[in-house]
Amino acid sequence: MRLGLLGGTFDPPHFAHLVLAEEAIAQLKLDRLLFVLTADPPHKQDQAITPISQRIAMLQAAIADNPDFEFSRLEIDRLGPHYAVDTVRLVKEEQPDAEVVYLMGTDSLVDLPTWHAPKGFVAACDLLGVMRRPGDGIGLQAVEAVLPGVAAKVRFIEAPLLEISSSEIRQRIAEGRPYRYYLPPAVYAIIRQQGLYSQE
Repeated sequence: MRLGLLGGTFDPPHFAHLVLAEEAIAQLKLDRLLFVLTADPPHKQDQAITPISQRIAMLQAAIADNPDFEFSRLEIDRLGPHYAVDTVRLVKEEQPDAEVVYLMGTDSLVDLPTWHAPKGFVAACDLLGVMRRPGDGIGLQAVEAVLPGVAAKVRFIEAPLLEISSSEIRQRIAEGRPYRYYLPPAVYAIIRQQGLYSQE
């Protein structure tokens, strides 16, 4: 089995997340893709994050209609902060026969040397699925110089450029600007019903 991992705070989950996930399944021939919701992201300790129960509800709603997508509680049911290296190792322990593909953007690939235990992370992953953006310049050689062996594990995912981010959606909602069609309808409904991200 080839298993993809897509981690994030998903605050909120949006169409760019789903496009990346679907393209990863198709291009990397994944059998399943786990959406790993990070409860306590180490790099966002100084930021206000929506309560975990609401992020769980939004993410489950976003992926409910796709049988290839699976919601994961790996980083919810254990104490944080949560590091990618620990998550990959846990998945490998639980499913020792699975080939684990960790998904990320090119910005994360470039930043990989600054991650917690980056050498251990690269060693734990079977492959790294990296989403390409049109026209991006990737300094893979520079990353390889710091983390030998990473280049051999990188598989690029070609996807349409969707300039959508969770932070922009939150800002749009706070400012009363349109945001409906950036999100799956079920996620939009939860945000409206619960008044999430609004400053009113």
